[in-house]
Amino acid sequence: MWNGTLKLGKTRIGVKLYAAVEDSAVHFHLLHPRDHERVKQRMVNPVSGEAPEKDEIRHGFELERGTFVLISDDELAELEPEPSRDIVIERFVPEVAIGPAWYERPYFLGPSGKSQDYFALARALSDGKLVGLGRWVMRKREYHGALRAHGEHLMLSSLHARDQVLEPPKVKPLARAADERELAMAEQLVEALAGEFDPGEFRDDHRERVLELIAAKAKGKHPKPPPRERRRPARDLGTALEQSLKQLRKQPDQKERLSA
Repeated sequence: MWNGTLKLGKTRIGVKLYAAVEDSAVHFHLLHPRDHERVKQRMVNPVSGEAPEKDEIRHGFELERGTFVLISDDELAELEPEPSRDIVIERFVPEVAIGPAWYERPYFLGPSGKSQDYFALARALSDGKLVGLGRWVMRKREYHGALRAHGEHLMLSSLHARDQVLEPPKVKPLARAADERELAMAEQLVEALAGEFDPGEFRDDHRERVLELIAAKAKGKHPKPPPRERRRPARDLGTALEQSLKQLRKQPDQKERLSA
């Protein structure tokens, strides 16, 4: 989706940017109830009812109710970053230095041309558990991002701006700390649920149900909605852990883990 250059000081590595995620949401058209023609959205003056032409519409930033600063398209265009094909890496930091809230969108970064430097950099980041912090310009917008190893290859993730990441909420401490019994049960519960990461388990169940509904209605059927799981009342930590462990012990594979 984009060709560029990874720039580290005086070293330049040709790279190609590939999408790592895609929108798989089910999208619907908005239809008129009588003839099922697609309805259109129009920009309309709510007072006069007039629909201005697209080139007549202005951008306005509201300072206070009813008071706007008008900005033209030309003025906005003058503020766009200078086009560039460089991904400039400014420093390397430990992986743990960047919390999960900072990550926005991931991209695969593949080699372009000679690839020795590319794979050497991926190996160095992997061995050192490091992330490169950099910036680049794409589609008239400047991005800040994190370069990290993904197996033998590289990934580039855009990062949120500082004013987009909120401070963690201030949580009041519990009346007491967990006792030895609760800590032991929590450790057993974590151990019992230990396993491998299986990407196949991460399905969009709601999307699949919507697609099943569409397929059924296309055949003239009207299926009943799936039953909803009843909410259970909240329990204290000790009781919740104990009941969770009892439930896991009933499952053969989990029982083997607990007895091991």
